[in-house]
Amino acid sequence: MLMTAGTVVRMRAARCWEEGSHSENSSMSQCAYPEDAGYLKCDMDDASETHEESLGEEAFDTVNSSIVSGESVRFFVHVNLQVQPSQAAESELPDGCGLLHTSRKYLKLKNFEEEIRAHRDLDGFLDRASIILNETATSLDDVLRAMLLRLVHKPDNTESDCNLDLLMAVLFTDAGTPMEGKAVHLLSDTIQGVTATVTGVQYQQSWLCIICTSKSLLKRHVCISRLVRPQNWGENCCEVRFVILVLAPPKMKSTKTATEVGRTFATMFLDITFRQKLLKTRTEEEFKEALVHQRQLLTMMDQGLTPSLKHYSISSICIPKSHQPLQQKDFFPVGKGIREDFARRFPVYPLDFTDGIIGKNKAVGKFITTTLFLYFACLLPTIAFGSLNDEITYGAIDVQKTIAGQSIGGLLYALFSGQPLVVLLTTAPLALYTHVIRGICDDYDLDFNTFYAWTGLWNSFFLTLYALFNFSLIMSLFKRSTEEIIALFISMTFVLDAVKGIVKIFQKYYGTSHGNHNADHISVLSLLGLGTSLNTSFHTALNTSLLANPPELTSVSSRSAEHSSRETAVLSLLIMLGTLWLSYTLYQFKKSPYLHPYMREILSDCALPISVLTFSIISSYGFQEINMSKFRYNPSERLFKIAEMQSLSLGAIGSAMGLGFLLSMLFFIEQNLVAALANAPENRLVKGTAYHWDLLLIAIINTGLSLFGMPWIHAAYPHSPLHVRALAVVEERVENGHIYETIVNVWETRLTTLGASILVGFSLLLLPLPLQWIPKPVLYGLFLYIALTSIDANQLFERMALLLKDQASYPPTHYIRRVPQRKIHYFTGLQVLQLLLLCAFGMSPLPYMKMIFPLIMMAMIPIRYKLLPRIIEAKYLDAMDAEH
Repeated sequence: MLMTAGTVVRMRAARCWEEGSHSENSSMSQCAYPEDAGYLKCDMDDASETHEESLGEEAFDTVNSSIVSGESVRFFVHVNLQVQPSQAAESELPDGCGLLHTSRKYLKLKNFEEEIRAHRDLDGFLDRASIILNETATSLDDVLRAMLLRLVHKPDNTESDCNLDLLMAVLFTDAGTPMEGKAVHLLSDTIQGVTATVTGVQYQQSWLCIICTSKSLLKRHVCISRLVRPQNWGENCCEVRFVILVLAPPKMKSTKTATEVGRTFATMFLDITFRQKLLKTRTEEEFKEALVHQRQLLTMMDQGLTPSLKHYSISSICIPKSHQPLQQKDFFPVGKGIREDFARRFPVYPLDFTDGIIGKNKAVGKFITTTLFLYFACLLPTIAFGSLNDEITYGAIDVQKTIAGQSIGGLLYALFSGQPLVVLLTTAPLALYTHVIRGICDDYDLDFNTFYAWTGLWNSFFLTLYALFNFSLIMSLFKRSTEEIIALFISMTFVLDAVKGIVKIFQKYYGTSHGNHNADHISVLSLLGLGTSLNTSFHTALNTSLLANPPELTSVSSRSAEHSSRETAVLSLLIMLGTLWLSYTLYQFKKSPYLHPYMREILSDCALPISVLTFSIISSYGFQEINMSKFRYNPSERLFKIAEMQSLSLGAIGSAMGLGFLLSMLFFIEQNLVAALANAPENRLVKGTAYHWDLLLIAIINTGLSLFGMPWIHAAYPHSPLHVRALAVVEERVENGHIYETIVNVWETRLTTLGASILVGFSLLLLPLPLQWIPKPVLYGLFLYIALTSIDANQLFERMALLLKDQASYPPTHYIRRVPQRKIHYFTGLQVLQLLLLCAFGMSPLPYMKMIFPLIMMAMIPIRYKLLPRIIEAKYLDAMDAEH
């Protein structure tokens, strides 16, 4: 191969080159590891000599990347001397020492404390040890062939179809053209230790890990060869004494691949003291004992660094912070948490209005699309629960009041909250409490508006106490797994509401050919199937209220034109599924290759508004002859009317206090839990939290809503995490063939929630038309879309999906690396049992059981801390609850 001065060859990855000569002098190879932007450069200048730094014990173990070949052609690597965090991630060491893969990626060092596979890799090697202590071969070809022969001729070898020549061919990749009759080979896959210094990237020259995958293999094999003398195999391989060969089949679980096994042994060989100890071993048993001892040292590094390992202390091993149990002094002095929230958030308050608007990095377009998404995501559930409240309160709380309360509460929270990315909504559990209050008022002949107001005031009173005495600190006891159980339960309720709604439509229309023409004469109580009994399913009431076509809707279409037939049921199903399909397709459109990236992002952000408007138009204008179910609407006589607080007796006020206490527990858990999910570390929010102040603000807002007879509101899931996601800048990254979405930063602004709340307020002008043109199947499609997008990053759902996946398709997540597979499935099963417990109470047909639902959520704390550690080791529980 002829190379002239200035010739530059772009390398795809670092490779180990070997010239095809059997003599020691001519068996030269290059183990160069350039950066992705690096080059292999040919220079005819022979004046400069190789510089070798004196590094004590490693004087000849780690040298600079430079060597002269037999033809006096100097090969050197142009590398970036400063390793960027994005390149090294967490895999490099504090002093710049780490592992470098062939693909120019820095590999994370194996964490022997947390990654269970590290111990199993070594145990598997010790059981079937293939160790060559005194290899006399000098060329790389001969050494590898001897190692393969050792593996093939083992007594317990099961690789009957193993072809030695085929494996040798897989280990090398022929590159270039023959150079004067000598073959030039390129090692396919290697791992080598490197050290980044101010003078360049230095390679640990005394060892080399070669990894290989072959379809002819049935299981993994590891062989370690210790050479009699150091061999010079080219640049960055000048003093090779140890060769680690790892073979594996291609279809393996992500934690059992050849790269993962190689990472285990490469992490151990990174320590020079360990390598010196291996040089002194005389038998295979001593060699094994040295491996076991090194494993023990690496495992203890989390608890305290040993002197021999301080120089190679591994930063990729995360030292978990010890959890300090809450003490009584943490809740005092009174108001401490609120003052700290103010001190943390007030200095950045002006930035909440200017970020993304003023400055170089503007995000006006994203703010507009996020505001539209938030508007539809808030308005449609508000209409649904407003229609339900209208039914169960006999018009005391209707759609108008629900929209007005949503707009006012959202505006106040957007202006004065500590975390404005949290979205407030009235929810199904709050409508359930309203249902219970209505029943109590009917049973004891109480004024509904007054009793409702007193319940809300007691709720606000208890919330104020929680905020003043820093009770939000209790939420630190909720682990990630507990939060995800509750989050998945809420997503399931959205799916259940949608499914029940469409089933009711089929029961009403598909079962009869002419429909129920007497439906207009049925009273509200008959429609709900309630009477004065409270033992009725809340979800049934929700769906029935949305399905009913009361007499008030006859103004929209004439009774004589009512067309109740099977076409209504089938069209409703198609409209619901169409809304889900279009919204989710557009949501995923940003990953497609079509259109400009900016247009893809706009379509993804506007997925919900586009789908709602599209299928509302299709339903209202494309199928005018088919009458679709619409929400109930009764205009209020007086929108703002204060309740007569003095009309209740002391006994009734005391009863309201009990209801208010249970309600405050629901508010406390929901508000803090949703805020914690919005402030999750993976969202990379930087302006700080304000749990205590936000809880106090919720108490103040709901005080006003209670007095004016408007629905209560609190932080809503999954709207709040979806709002954060909509304002995020997301990057896709690939690890071991799996694509991950990582949030780079989030625009923390008040403008989106402020704009959405204003638009919700203006929607009062759109009642009854054109809002009634939005059919209920579109609303059900919205529920399904919200549920589907909310489970994307739910770890519990991901682990449930593992039960249906091939092990080779498991993603290389932190818990897959650190926890045995059986323990993962045990933990997932226990979480499913807790989820079923929540469903038993939260979806019970008995309203009073639903009222104690907050107590069940609080009971999950002792379950996590007392019961689960008796079944699964605490270290595995902590690993699965960890973020990374």
